[in-house]
Amino acid sequence: MRWQSMLAIYILFWAFSVFLVLPWGVRTAQEAGAELVPGQAESAPHGFRPGLIAIRTTIVATALFAVFLLNYIFGWVTADMLDWVHRS
Repeated sequence: MRWQSMLAIYILFWAFSVFLVLPWGVRTAQEAGAELVPGQAESAPHGFRPGLIAIRTTIVATALFAVFLLNYIFGWVTADMLDWVHRS
C-alpha cells in the first residue's frame, strides 16, 4: 500500500474517531457545579477542551488504523470471506 493511501485512510479513521471521542467525559454545568450563563442551554457541555479531544482522537484513530494495517498485511479478514452471496 502506498504511503498516500495510508495517510488518506488514517485521516478517515481520525475523522470517524472524533465522533467516538466527543461524548467521553462530557459534563453539564449543573454536574460540574457551575452557574449557567444567561441564555445557555442546561444540556450544554461545561469546559470544552479541544486539545484533550484531539489527543484522545489521535490515540483511538492510531489504534484502529494499526488493526486495519495489520489486517491488510496478514489478511485476517478478506473481501472473499465477507462475500455471502457467492459463497458455496
